[in-house]
Amino acid sequence: MKGKCNVRILSSIDKMLLTGVLCAFAAASQAQAPNPLDNVPEKMPNDIPYGAPIALDRAEKALDAALAESQKRSWKLVCAIVDSGANLVALKRMDGAQLASITIAVDKARASVQFRRETKALEAGIQAGNNYLLSLNGVVASRGGVPLMDGGKMIGAIGCSGGTGAQDEVVAKAGIAALSQ
Repeated sequence: MKGKCNVRILSSIDKMLLTGVLCAFAAASQAQAPNPLDNVPEKMPNDIPYGAPIALDRAEKALDAALAESQKRSWKLVCAIVDSGANLVALKRMDGAQLASITIAVDKARASVQFRRETKALEAGIQAGNNYLLSLNGVVASRGGVPLMDGGKMIGAIGCSGGTGAQDEVVAKAGIAALSQ
């Protein structure tokens, strides 16, 4: 049979199902909750000015204090200091610290400078469901990267790795405390 055409007429049940599906799609698209990331703050967050790069002697002072804290607690860590341009200034690795921590410590310090905040904030953001952070280059969402400040300006950051994030953070903050003495 040439030119045979199968035409099906929608039954009233088919029409009701199709209408129901279309209504469900329309309702679902309108029922989406507002995205909290669409809020526009008046001030720019973390608008910390960059300062002159940290000097080597100050970087070594912070590293020595950080590693002294680590040694006191019998934690084997690596700590790194980067300057305000995220360039490595100094790094120290304790005997027995895992090799991966060399790169991780530097990455934590760089992330802290580049995003002008502690890496703990990036960790908290991802844990809160802000998964877009994972798409940003250089994000390290683990504690232990902390900015180094002088006169309200960021002069660099310290990054520590080898323990838990909380241990890394404690050691990094011990290094920072030494700079204010």
